[in-house]
Amino acid sequence: MIKITLPDGSIKEHAKGSTPMDVARDISEGLARNVISAKFNGTIIESTTPLQEDGALVLYTWRDPEGKTAFWHSSAHILAQALEELYPQVKLWVGPAIENGFYYDVDLGEDSISDKDFKAIEDKMLEIARGKHDFQMREVSKAEALEYYKGKNEYKVDLIQNLEDGTITFCDHSTFTDLCRGGHIPNTGIVKAVKILSVAGAYYQGDENNKMLTRVYGISFPKQKELTEYLEMLEEAKKRDHRKLGRELELFTFSQKVGQGLPLWLPKGAALRERLEQFLKKAQKKAGYEMVVSPHIGQKELYVTSGHYEKYGADSFQPIHTPKEDEEFLLKPMNCPHHCEIFKHRPFSYRELPKRYAEFGTVYRYEQSGELHGLTRVRGFTQDDAHIFCTPEQLDQEFKNVIDLSLYVLGSLGFENFTAQVSVRDLETPEKYIGSVENWEKAENAIINAAREKGLDYVIESGEAAFYGPKLDFMVRDALGRNWQLGTIQVDYNLPERFDLTYKGSDNEMHRPVMIHRAPFGSMERFIALLLEHTGGNFPLWLIPDQAIILSVSEKHEKYAEKVLNSLENNEIRALIDNRNETVGKKIREAEMNKIPFMLIVGENEEANETISVRKHGGEDLGAISLNDFRNLVNTEINSTLKSF
Repeated sequence: MIKITLPDGSIKEHAKGSTPMDVARDISEGLARNVISAKFNGTIIESTTPLQEDGALVLYTWRDPEGKTAFWHSSAHILAQALEELYPQVKLWVGPAIENGFYYDVDLGEDSISDKDFKAIEDKMLEIARGKHDFQMREVSKAEALEYYKGKNEYKVDLIQNLEDGTITFCDHSTFTDLCRGGHIPNTGIVKAVKILSVAGAYYQGDENNKMLTRVYGISFPKQKELTEYLEMLEEAKKRDHRKLGRELELFTFSQKVGQGLPLWLPKGAALRERLEQFLKKAQKKAGYEMVVSPHIGQKELYVTSGHYEKYGADSFQPIHTPKEDEEFLLKPMNCPHHCEIFKHRPFSYRELPKRYAEFGTVYRYEQSGELHGLTRVRGFTQDDAHIFCTPEQLDQEFKNVIDLSLYVLGSLGFENFTAQVSVRDLETPEKYIGSVENWEKAENAIINAAREKGLDYVIESGEAAFYGPKLDFMVRDALGRNWQLGTIQVDYNLPERFDLTYKGSDNEMHRPVMIHRAPFGSMERFIALLLEHTGGNFPLWLIPDQAIILSVSEKHEKYAEKVLNSLENNEIRALIDNRNETVGKKIREAEMNKIPFMLIVGENEEANETISVRKHGGEDLGAISLNDFRNLVNTEINSTLKSF
């Protein structure tokens, strides 16, 4: 008998060789029907894997992220079999699960795949799935694996060359075999609905010097209803695509002559950015921050000292060479080294700490052209950066204060649904990080304690820390149920060490400050992109470029429209006039498309009574009201979302 410890701490005894499915069945038949994957002693296994020793077992269903990973990884196998049957010359490379679905990279030889072929691939996958074929893992020697693929698939041979004997496994289902490390659902029959989403090019091993393969993206579900809902969400996501909305609302554009990944902000977009900046600057001032400004470039040595050049230099814009021999500058990839030098400009006493330096600093990173995507992945972007230099004793309270500021920002912009992610080191790869183990442990504990004391719903993710310190990220769920990382707080003992930053303590000795990196928006570009998609362009009233549009019924009412505009502007309500010689109906339709919150119609009755007829975006008619009542209406709506900090 072996002892199986479940997540709730309970222990069950089972015969040696029992499977996770046997354990599930012992708990309840309902659970057994839903279990599709498992983890034993920290390793993902199949639900049919025999258990040979005592250990901790976690059972996963479709509702768990790990369950979805197994489901989609298994679906990638089904896709691979379908492609082999439809395209006999195909050579497979790799097919992992991704955040939503899966893909498989393949060499199609002389064949190609277009959207016209998607239906045939889906039908073949469902035909295979209906066979209810078991997924079965088996160990093979390196020699056996190489022999199996020899002369048939050079991509798999290349992959196997880098593996060691005792670590190689094949997965079989139906008539199909693939090199695989494991993590599958019990059988193909659990897959009830599939959709091929797209095809794209992908270089072998991600190297642009290698052959271009075909990447086939797909997604699958245990119920047709869930696939239907997902496809409806995708259609809604297309409507909310920030690139589409940014163009329609005239917020930003791109120019090939300016360069890829370098956005140009149009007047309305620039005004939107300015309001976001002023919103945060006002809160920062109350929180004791001081604004600083640093240049867009710095000497290469600055980033060598910080460690950024070693970690990211190869992927950054290349150094700028000046006429002076051996003098090199870099476009600024981060603001923190500059802020370290600002702190270092004069000696500080412990009585003067913390120092909180904030800057909307533009930085530059050379992202690969294939990775650029609208405003979410660019080469030049502005961070709402701040760096707090404090004593170790001040760290806990300062970190909590930054959490409060981040929650205020997210709440004022409608991001209410989020999880806090504590990102720590991967203890298996210490070479990825700089600094002492002692400092890392202090920093990680400080973040975890602060998150716990602030009552945040948080998870700990190993391996997601920055190279110089752990961090707290806010993982926000948007209106379509998608998760995004918005805002980050990092504790850093390393940069103060590397820049030799000090302050004089109460003992008259020199001490090392602790540094907190903080950016509630993250970057202005990415934040605005996600806000566009979250709101569908219907920004909060306090933020939107045009809060109201005045629609004159005819040219006879233009003077009254001007009077209304002046009154609104005097009350700091942003408005414009549409006095074109068009019907009111057409003007309303265009205002709706431009997502203007209030349409103010002025005609003969309104002018006679000094009122405005108010229609809200979406169609609600508020009737004729006075300008004073409209001002109160706007202020009430703004105050309901924009709370004081």
